[in-house]
Amino acid sequence: MDALRMNEGLGENSYANNSLLQKKVILMTRPITEAAITELYNTISPKTLCIADLGCSSGPNTFMAIFDLIKNVDKRRKSLGLESPEYQIFLNDLPSNDFNTIFKSVPEFLERLRNEMEAGFGLCFVTGVPGSFYQRLFPTKSLHFIHSSYSLHWLSRIPEMEEANKGNIHMAISSPPSVKKAYMNQFKQDFFAFLSCRGEEMVAGGRMVLTMCGRNSEEPCRRDGTYRWEVLSMVLRDMVAEGLIEEEKLDSFNLRDYRPSVGELKHLVEMEGSFRIDRLEVYEIYWNGYDEGEISKHEKSQDVFGYYIVKCMRAVVEPLLVHHFGEEIIEEVFLRYKQIINDPMSREEKTLFVNVTVSLTKMI
Repeated sequence: MDALRMNEGLGENSYANNSLLQKKVILMTRPITEAAITELYNTISPKTLCIADLGCSSGPNTFMAIFDLIKNVDKRRKSLGLESPEYQIFLNDLPSNDFNTIFKSVPEFLERLRNEMEAGFGLCFVTGVPGSFYQRLFPTKSLHFIHSSYSLHWLSRIPEMEEANKGNIHMAISSPPSVKKAYMNQFKQDFFAFLSCRGEEMVAGGRMVLTMCGRNSEEPCRRDGTYRWEVLSMVLRDMVAEGLIEEEKLDSFNLRDYRPSVGELKHLVEMEGSFRIDRLEVYEIYWNGYDEGEISKHEKSQDVFGYYIVKCMRAVVEPLLVHHFGEEIIEEVFLRYKQIINDPMSREEKTLFVNVTVSLTKMI
């Protein structure tokens, strides 16, 4: 089973209950998404509007962007005096994703639509689509709109490396040049495949809004948003030194994470040729999900600062750690992680994530 999934269920350490950061990112990109769906409906007014969310995960964020998209279409069709379309919603993630939690929340989502939309609102159908978005998922020319948030920085697989990424778990400053090249090549291959597949699946004039972790610099090993992995590497190295983890286990553990630059994204979109970039924005967010004002309020207790970061990290990376190292080390790993994060020297600019959002139109 693919270990690249979030913590499932609704428990204390679940992704569903620890995804404030991802929620804030969706809210920050809402103006771009709303503009794209409105422009789409101005040019294409289908009887059935087909929308896909790729990398939907599970929990309260799953339907947030979809609800906003439908609400904007309904508002626009009323202003144009048109009948409501029917909506076909596709929710995609890897087969190991917690689709059961998603399906249990579908009735609540549909009830909310019925309650908030006025009479004349079209039927809405929700379908789960398990599979990798680096492959074909939908019939040719069947989709009008695609949304994806915080998924495309995850690679399809761990890059093939000529030499070990010793002591690191990601593409770090100290990684050998061959490791950096392997990560960059894997992202290029994956993102090109993603664009090519979506180019086949989308109608001409269809829109796509993608948000992913990225970096400000064209330099591949800048710390933009990767400090959380540096801390995890530090924890695991310390546990190796204390004999709690085998060194070979650490050296064979690499994350499928790559944060592209704006230049890389532009180049790959132009090279693949199926899409036109309409808008591209870069922005930052604190990695515990709070904005600057909220941090000053919550940092009265150092434990609170670390608590939210560790909960978010654990919800994302615990399945990968359990799969590779075993369950017995998990509590110790995140206890040490929290201790490092709560050190004031670990904060400042290191606690910011760089995000890249690109809005695209499918060309004829």
